[in-house]
Amino acid sequence: MSAPLSRDDWERIRRASMQAFPKVLDGLPADGVLLSYQQELFQAVSSHALVATDKSRRVGATWGIGAAAVLFSGAERSAGGMDTLYIGYNLDMAREFIDTCAMWARAFNQACSEVGEFLFAEQDAGGAEKHIQAFRIRFASGFEIVALSSRPRSLRGRQGFVILDEFAFHDDAAELLKAAMALLIWGGRVLVISTHNGVDNPFNELLTEIRSGKRPGAVVRVTFDDALEQGLYQRICLVTGKTWSPQAEADWRDQIRRIYGSAADEELDCIPSMGTGVYLTTAQIEAATHAAPVLRLTCPAGFELLPEAQRIAYVNDWLSEHADPVLKTLDKTLRHSYGFDFARSGDLSVFLPVAQGQDLVRRVPFSIELRNVPFKQQEQLLYYVVDRLPRFHAGKHDARGNGQYLAEVAQQKYGQRIEAVMLSQSWYLDNTPKLKTRIEEQTFLLPADADVVSDVRQLRLVRGIPMVPDKATTRGADGGQRHGDTAIAAVLANAASEADVTEYDYRPAGSAGAALPGGSGTGGFWRPDHSRDGRENDREGLL
Repeated sequence: MSAPLSRDDWERIRRASMQAFPKVLDGLPADGVLLSYQQELFQAVSSHALVATDKSRRVGATWGIGAAAVLFSGAERSAGGMDTLYIGYNLDMAREFIDTCAMWARAFNQACSEVGEFLFAEQDAGGAEKHIQAFRIRFASGFEIVALSSRPRSLRGRQGFVILDEFAFHDDAAELLKAAMALLIWGGRVLVISTHNGVDNPFNELLTEIRSGKRPGAVVRVTFDDALEQGLYQRICLVTGKTWSPQAEADWRDQIRRIYGSAADEELDCIPSMGTGVYLTTAQIEAATHAAPVLRLTCPAGFELLPEAQRIAYVNDWLSEHADPVLKTLDKTLRHSYGFDFARSGDLSVFLPVAQGQDLVRRVPFSIELRNVPFKQQEQLLYYVVDRLPRFHAGKHDARGNGQYLAEVAQQKYGQRIEAVMLSQSWYLDNTPKLKTRIEEQTFLLPADADVVSDVRQLRLVRGIPMVPDKATTRGADGGQRHGDTAIAAVLANAASEADVTEYDYRPAGSAGAALPGGSGTGGFWRPDHSRDGRENDREGLL
C-alpha cells in the first residue's frame, strides 16, 4: 500500500478535481448542507439498527448526525419517533452535541423547548444514588434528546436512538456497548462513533465483527483525506471567511499532518496503532486445514515458445494424470466455487476451489499451483477444471495487470457467475475479515500443506487494511518465489462462495436425459477452438 500523498500531489489532484467542481448556491454546495460522508452516515442510521463509523478527528461526523437525532426525536411515534440518548466521555462533548441539535431543530422548524440542564440520577456500583449533570431538548412529539457526560447504568432502562461518541475512549467501552445493544430489542438504534485507540480496543473489535459478518450492522469509514476530497476544507473556508484554493488546501493539509506527526495514521487515517502484525497465527491456520492435495504444474523454460499443439498436449497429459483422479472424487451434490490469483512469472497462479457442505463449512478439495505456465495454457486448465466442478456456482479472479485477460475470457465463457476483481484496499477491507472469521471458526478448511499455511500467514494489517504486503515474498518447498498467493486466492474463493448468483442446470439437445458427468460439460479434452471433442460447449452463451 502506498504512503499518504505528498503536499504537492494533493494540490495537483485537487486542481484537477476543479473540472468537476459542484455549483455553489448561496455559499453552499448545491447538493445540500451535509457533505457526502455526513449524508452517508445519515442514510446508514436510517437503514440499519447498528452503525459504527471509524473516522478522522474533527471531520464533523457528530455535527452531521445531530440532524438525524432531531428528525428521530422530533417525529411522532407513528412515524418512527424515539428519544435520542447521547453519551460522550466528558461534559463539553455533551453540551456541544445539544447545541448542535438545537441549531438543527431551528433549521427544521421543529417545535421544541430551549436547551435545559438537569441532574440525571443513577445508582453507582454500591447502590448509592448519584447525580450527573446532563442536557436536554424536549420536542412537541413527546420525545427528547438527552446528552450525558458519562456511561450511566440507567441506559438499560431507557429506549431510543443511542449515540456513543468517541467510543474507543470510554472507561468501560465493552460494558457500555452491551447496555446499548439491549435497546435494539424494542426497535431502538445504536450509532458508535470514534477515532481509533489501538487495535485491541473494543471499538476496533466491533468494526471487525461487523465487517466480517459476525455481527449485523453497517460501517462508515471517513479518513481525513476522504473528508477533504468531499469538501471539508471548503466548508471550513466558508465558515471562517477564508478563500479556498487547491494550494491553500494542500498547505493546510500538510500543516495538519505535520502537527499530528507519527500519530497521523491513527488520528487521521483510521489506522489503529499496533496494527502491522500477523493477521492470523500459524496455530489458527493449521487448525483450519484438512487432508487435500496440492497439485503443482511447473513448465520448463522456453515452454511458451513451443508449437501450440505440443503445449496443449503437454497440459492435457498433466491434467489427465494429476487433475482427473481428484476431480472424479468431488461430491456431485455439493455447490462448488473458486478463486483464482493470477501470475505469469515470478509468483504463482493459484486456482482454489471450495465445496460448500450441508453443514455450511467451506472445504478446499484440492489446490492447483501454476508456475511459468503460459496465458493460453492457464486458460486451457481453467476451462478443463471448471467444466468438471459439480454444481458450479461462482468464481472470482484477480484481474489486476495480466490477470485481466484470464478474468475476461472466463466471463465470456461462464457469464455473470464470474467476477473480475480489481483488488483494492476497500475490497480487502470488506472481504479479508470474512475469511479470517471462517478460519478462526474452522468453517473454511485449507489443504494441510506447509506452503499453503505459509502463504496465509503473509496476511498482515497494513495501515489498517488486512492484505498481503507488496514485499511479502517467501520461498516454497520447490525453491520458487511465493507472494502469499494462496491467501489471495482464498479470500477470492470465500467471496465467490458467498456470491449471490442464480444457479441453473440443463441437458444438451438430443440427450436421453442422462445427467452430465460432474453436472456440466460434455467430457473430453480442451481444444484450441474452446470446444470439447470438436463440439461447441453447450453452456456457451446461456448467461
